[in-house]
Amino acid sequence: MDGLESFIVAAKAATYVGNGASQAPSRAGAHDLGYERDGWRYLDSYFGGTDFLGQEIVWRSGEPVWAMNYYGRILQPDLLDAAGAGRVIKTALSALYAQGRFLGGFEWDVGAARYVDANSGMAASFLGIERIFVGGSEAYRLDYHGGLIKP
Repeated sequence: MDGLESFIVAAKAATYVGNGASQAPSRAGAHDLGYERDGWRYLDSYFGGTDFLGQEIVWRSGEPVWAMNYYGRILQPDLLDAAGAGRVIKTALSALYAQGRFLGGFEWDVGAARYVDANSGMAASFLGIERIFVGGSEAYRLDYHGGLIKP
């Protein structure tokens, strides 16, 4: 769909990475972040903190058109805590979104940490892994997948 990928990048940049305002939870215990523009609507709804599970949905004119599911967790709390992982992720993703994309693989150094994202596919259908390495050890991992929603 025309404009879908650019909207997803703008929405991701404005919500979690951009410290966007939380919305009222759509489900008990959820943390919700939303964004709207020109008939598009985005919602990132997740549960948890250090270990978390969530889903991002995009609607066009009220119809769901795209979604992504994810599960992330701290693997080595002695190397990286949730706050540190958040700083690394926000810094790296800010640089990625500045390139106008959210897929295609990406690596970024933040202090002693190395952010590495690897994925296959395109916005229509994709699968990926986001990792943070500290001192060469994998300290954080997020698995994600998603794509277009068709009636």
